[in-house]
Amino acid sequence: MNYNTKRRVAALLAVPALLFTAACGSDDENNGEAAGGVAEVKGKVGAKPEISVPKDGQPSKETVVKTVSEGSGSPIKASDFVRLDWTVEKWGGGQELSGTWATSTGDETARRQSVEQIGKPSQQLPEKVLDAVKGKKPGSRILVQGTAGDLIGQNLNTSSGIAATDVLVWVVDPVGATTVDAKAEAKGEQAASEAGLPEVEAPSQKAATITIPEGAKAPKDLEQQVLIKGSGKKVEAGQGLVAQYTGVKWEDGTKFDSSWDHGGATAFQIGTGSVVEGWDKGLVGKNVGDRVLLVIPPSLGYGANPSSELAKNTLVFVVDILGTV
Repeated sequence: MNYNTKRRVAALLAVPALLFTAACGSDDENNGEAAGGVAEVKGKVGAKPEISVPKDGQPSKETVVKTVSEGSGSPIKASDFVRLDWTVEKWGGGQELSGTWATSTGDETARRQSVEQIGKPSQQLPEKVLDAVKGKKPGSRILVQGTAGDLIGQNLNTSSGIAATDVLVWVVDPVGATTVDAKAEAKGEQAASEAGLPEVEAPSQKAATITIPEGAKAPKDLEQQVLIKGSGKKVEAGQGLVAQYTGVKWEDGTKFDSSWDHGGATAFQIGTGSVVEGWDKGLVGKNVGDRVLLVIPPSLGYGANPSSELAKNTLVFVVDILGTV
């Protein structure tokens, strides 16, 4: 069965995709500020933006992409992995419809942010909005304003209460960006699995083969082992983590997902509850370049989500940590 990468990896999406049902198609966008008003954005990058619109003003009839403030560093390239804060409001509505700021609990280091790859479908941002960060520098703040019909297109979720003619204002802050080859993998001599843990064969450019010990009972606690020791920086909670992975069920050894089945490297935020707890506990503190074996009991996997077909399974993952953002 073919699983969507982020739906399988993520235990619970940080922000429900309220407005759209899938990534929209890409049309050339008009960056000019045509006749009509453009929303004003106040506030420092790193803090929730304040969006206001001209009183009694009519919004621009064309989509507007505007750099509110410019960051520093290298411009974000096509296919880069990016970590983002974002918010979206309806023109004149004065209320956040969705966004990463809505998940803030006061601890800014623990806020769930979006981690995306430019040019790839997103479950949280329309393609035109995500594409607007291309060419911008990390630390920038970007305004994207246009009708729901133009920005989201035929994938607009009509049950959201937003009509195709409604004007939406998105503010996107790219926090960081990194370039990682989608076919990258951990390099080095792989250690043998410790006694009682599954054996791992990881052929280059393919999903790992994970063999469960015959007759062994699934462990009740998280088990982890670094199979290849990397030399990169330590992974910190709150970062975006770029990885290859393969997952199988302990009970019968069947593979249920692998990044290699979805075009290669994928990215997600680590240490903030954006993925299953076993990943947060097992990958924070590891190093870029590590290959990690994780055995995750249901209590740290999908056990809290009874509707998941994996709720009762012990999950075994092999994860290659390729980079952070």
